[in-house]
Amino acid sequence: MATKKRDQHVVPSSSGGWAVRRTGAERASKVFETQQEAVRHARTIAKKERSELYVHKKDGTIRARDSYGNDPSPPKDKN
Repeated sequence: MATKKRDQHVVPSSSGGWAVRRTGAERASKVFETQQEAVRHARTIAKKERSELYVHKKDGTIRARDSYGNDPSPPKDKN
């Protein structure tokens, strides 16, 4: 069953600062002056929605990724 992507991205904003944007969204849900503020907000949403958090650098590449509860089952022991 396909689920709607709720992953959160912290990306540079075209108007300056840092934007929090859901995967596939055209507009940011909120814009902050600092990346730290944006990450804090996006992390709260990702935890609530049990999704992924992607933090991007100014050049758009991914700097960090965190998962909050949407992981597949833990790997099985090979013993």
